[in-house]
Amino acid sequence: MRKYAYVILGVVFVSLCYLIFVSANIVLRINAELPEAIKQEKSQYRLVLITRDIETTFWNKVGLGAEKQAEADGASLEIWGSYSNNPEEFLEKLELAIHSKMDGIIVQGLDTDEFKELTKVKAAFYGIPIITVANDVPMAESLRRTYVGSDQLEAGRLIAKQLVEDMGMSGNVVLLYDNQHEYYQRQRLEGIKSVLKRYPSIQTLEAETSETRDQVISRTREVLNEMPNVDAFIAVNAKIVGPMVQEISRRSQVEPYFIYSFDDGQESLPLLSDGKIDGVIEQSPEMIGEISVKKLINWLNGDTVPLDINGYFTDIHILKGEQQQ
Repeated sequence: MRKYAYVILGVVFVSLCYLIFVSANIVLRINAELPEAIKQEKSQYRLVLITRDIETTFWNKVGLGAEKQAEADGASLEIWGSYSNNPEEFLEKLELAIHSKMDGIIVQGLDTDEFKELTKVKAAFYGIPIITVANDVPMAESLRRTYVGSDQLEAGRLIAKQLVEDMGMSGNVVLLYDNQHEYYQRQRLEGIKSVLKRYPSIQTLEAETSETRDQVISRTREVLNEMPNVDAFIAVNAKIVGPMVQEISRRSQVEPYFIYSFDDGQESLPLLSDGKIDGVIEQSPEMIGEISVKKLINWLNGDTVPLDINGYFTDIHILKGEQQQ
């Protein structure tokens, strides 16, 4: 009898050992797979692109490039923005992105105290990296990780060189820009003036205006009265080129004038195609979108730390009217 009891106990003991062994294997296998699952989940970064000019040709292309790169890198990307350059709505979107604790924010820079407060204080508090695109705000003022877009200083030089090539080494030039004095405009203006000052026979008139259509028209009218013998116009802010050309056309034919701007305004390229302006600086918006997402994910993965604080410049070139035909 005792012999059978030992046999039964032995069977029970072996069975328990087997169950313990199987259970341990299952636990070890789950633990081995868990970090990989967590890693895969964490690779789905939540990114957002925010612009003041949503649904414009330039920013649609930036968004397209960003979406392509995000899909290639397995990241989630949302595109937010304001319509008709509404700064209040734009800043609300930026604040919402910060409070939503996005993994990273790609944003069109806005050179205002409110923007800098959000990026320097609130985004920094949550540890959210910010990359400015197309329009920069200096790192010291915004704590952005980097900038992706055109070298605006070089863009200004390039447009001024084209003006001199077309107009010659003498003439009267109006430089029209908006009164917000944003950093990207100051850079463009500096580049333009650095070239034109080499020519003593070229006189410049700097004129400020607000971005509203009526104000641009009014200021253009005043400039034409102040400098009736003007030869050329450069719209430093591309958003004002449309109403500027409208007023010039009302006063006289546009053909005698040399008129230039940049491609980030909705009316720039159509005006170029219609022969109303002579040239624009064409930027690389899709490349801006692609590189900004790539650099942000590189930073989040720890592959590129720190990012270049001076920025990553994208291609620019002059596009002339005949190239649009």
